[in-house]
Amino acid sequence: METLEVGVREKKSAKIKLNILHAATQLLGKKSFTDLYVDDICEKVKISKVTFFKYFPQKDDILLYYLRVWCLDRAIELYHHPKEGIEGVKYLFDRVSDTFERNPGLILNLISYFTSLSRPPSPFPLKLVERQLLYPKEEYLNKIQIMSIHQMMEKFLLEAIFNKQITLSSDTKELANLFLTVLYGSVVTSHLEQISPIRAFFRRNIDNLLKGLH
Repeated sequence: METLEVGVREKKSAKIKLNILHAATQLLGKKSFTDLYVDDICEKVKISKVTFFKYFPQKDDILLYYLRVWCLDRAIELYHHPKEGIEGVKYLFDRVSDTFERNPGLILNLISYFTSLSRPPSPFPLKLVERQLLYPKEEYLNKIQIMSIHQMMEKFLLEAIFNKQITLSSDTKELANLFLTVLYGSVVTSHLEQISPIRAFFRRNIDNLLKGLH
């Protein structure tokens, strides 16, 4: 009975945490993250500020949690529909562009938040019970590894080098930094220049980069 009660508490906590994320995503829209107030999130989720800060000690932690959930979504997709090499790189560019089109405020504020840090942030924890709430029908959750965007990029580029899709460089880390520069630069440029369609712009950038590497 005690084990069951602990399970119920954990599930309730996971629901609150995911509800906070969902509410923040809805409230943010296209506005700046600094204009998103904890009071508004709490009102929407119907929780106290004490409860909010129990799950997110800083408001910025919502951004890290969003990114972790986003990476879980990619992990689930790739588990069922694997991509390799250049196909994987293009997949990553497409998913970032699609997400940016849907949630521009979140992506722009994530980049802004990262530029304010003196070191890379630690991944925000995503417990198994939270994964189960997000993917209740996914039977292989324990086997699916969540990788960061950088880790996914390095993996795909290593495969591209091995498959001779990239022949002018074999330094995976250096290539990953180059591709991520183009990826994040595409986000900022498409926003500043109001470029549309976004996915086509991202694809042109990645195609031009790949031409110089093969």
